[in-house]
Amino acid sequence: MATTSAAQRRAQAKAEYDAFLAGCPSRELLDRVSDKWVTLVLSALGGGGSARPGADCAGEPRSLRYSELSRLIAGVSQKMLTQTLRSLERDGLVTRRVTPTVPVTVSYELTDLGLSLLAMMRGLKAWAETHMDDVFANRASYDNRAG
Repeated sequence: MATTSAAQRRAQAKAEYDAFLAGCPSRELLDRVSDKWVTLVLSALGGGGSARPGADCAGEPRSLRYSELSRLIAGVSQKMLTQTLRSLERDGLVTRRVTPTVPVTVSYELTDLGLSLLAMMRGLKAWAETHMDDVFANRASYDNRAG
C-alpha cells in the first residue's frame, strides 16, 4: 500500500469537495456566506454602501471602522455585527486592525480572499434589489391562488 503525503491528502480532499454530499465541509462555508449580514458586511467593505450620500454601489473596497459599519448596515444589532465580523475574520475574508488611540480605533477591511467573493456578493445584492417587485408580485399571485 502506497503512502501519501499530507499535501497529497489535502489535494485529494479538495478535489472531492461536493456540496451535495451531507458531510462536505463546503456546506458550512455556503451557510456562512449566504447569510444576509455577511452579504451586507462584505458589500459595505467592498464600497457598496448606498446609505452614504452619492454612494456608488460598486465603489472601491475600503477600510471601515466598526461604528461606520454599524451605521451603514441598518437593523444589524451590535451582537450580530460582532459575530459576523469575527466569523469573517476567522475564515480569512476580513482583517481587523486595532489602532492604539484614545479611545481605541478598530477597523475592518477585505482580504484578497474576501475580495474574490465580493463580485458575487455585489451581484446577489443587486439582483435582490432589482427583482424585489417581481418577487412581491409572484408572492401575491401565489397567495391568491393558494387562498
